[in-house]
Amino acid sequence: MQNRRNFIKNVSLISLGGILAGKSDLANAATLSVHAKKKIGLQTYSLGNELYEDLPGGLKRISQMGYSTLELAGYRDGKINNVEMREFRKMAEDAGLKIISSHLNPPVREYTSSNKGEIADFWKKAADDHAQIGVSYMIQPGLPSTRSTEEVSLVCDVFNEAGRIAKANGLIFGYHNHDMEFARVIPGGKEMVFGRRAFGRNMPEGTEVIYDGFLRQTDAKLVIFELDVYWCVMGQNDPVEYMRKYPDRIRLLHIKDRAVLGQSGMMNFENIFTQAYENGIQDYFVELEGLPSGTQFEGVKKCADYLLKAPFVK
Repeated sequence: MQNRRNFIKNVSLISLGGILAGKSDLANAATLSVHAKKKIGLQTYSLGNELYEDLPGGLKRISQMGYSTLELAGYRDGKINNVEMREFRKMAEDAGLKIISSHLNPPVREYTSSNKGEIADFWKKAADDHAQIGVSYMIQPGLPSTRSTEEVSLVCDVFNEAGRIAKANGLIFGYHNHDMEFARVIPGGKEMVFGRRAFGRNMPEGTEVIYDGFLRQTDAKLVIFELDVYWCVMGQNDPVEYMRKYPDRIRLLHIKDRAVLGQSGMMNFENIFTQAYENGIQDYFVELEGLPSGTQFEGVKKCADYLLKAPFVK
């Protein structure tokens, strides 16, 4: 039989364990509460076909990971990967997700004076479809042919028209970069010039970085930019510098790394997020492409975990 001293000791240990467990639960709840306040978006391209194996279930998994907003990919004729857009929105809302942006490209890559009407018709149909599901942004992620400064100017004219069409439907048109936009072109040129060649002393007068040309020649009231920070780095440029230089034009971000966020050591996400918040950027989307191993869902979750734990992400 245990004596009184041992009895009191055991009871105290049990009580202390309960208190500690309670504190642990409270700490976990506080952590979840902090996480819940973070607004993290996902570009659905990140999941590829995995998302469509069970779309309602996949959207719920995305929400459970900590994402709250979506940017769509795969638009065509009023559908997203053959799913009716309103149906997609309903499934997203049921999962607690809000669709605020969409990636889409016109059906032509060569922009000419003769096909500008065809491109405008595409944006009219797309704007009507997207307005019906309440998104804010239509973003073009594909670079049209830009082999000269003249072609850059023509593309900017087309972008401005897309911006007018979007605005008439209560939407905002924007452009998303890869690395090629940081090549240089020249008047009357036949090709984009990349890398160290682009910094040579023999580049003629009028040489311009394609991305800078887009920023300079598009109407700030009609066209915004979604800066993909990873592809900016791959284009041998600094995303923070671009955000500082164009605080009123770059309004969205793609947060991307070579694979899972934070694992490559290439991206200074703390500086990127600090500048983004200073600029007042409200929305960003994680984008994940191929992984060396594992499923895309696993990679997307690891990206969310990285951002949820990062002290510099609000």
